Amino acid sequence: MARLMNIGFGNMVNTDKIISIISSDSAPAKRIIQRGKEQETLIDATQGRRTKSVVFTENNKIILSALQPETLALRFNGNAAEVCDDTRE
Repeated sequence: MARLMNIGFGNMVNTDKIISIISSDSAPAKRIIQRGKEQETLIDATQGRRTKSVVFTENNKIILSALQPETLALRFNGNAAEVCDDTRE
């Protein structure tokens, strides 16, 4: 059964479709983001905030999140104790 994971600001991603979550700080990540913009496969879920994570999905979509990769990993693993206010990230 598909589970939805909050990636910040009420935006959700199907956890069954996630391949990886990486930090957006590296040069290769920035190149991938730029390529996603050019190919129109990029989904920006940052609500205008600084991008901290890049989520890759099975269907070659690239999703940007303003939450830390560690926060998303905890949510992915279903850690119920990890509840935070998205606007602080």
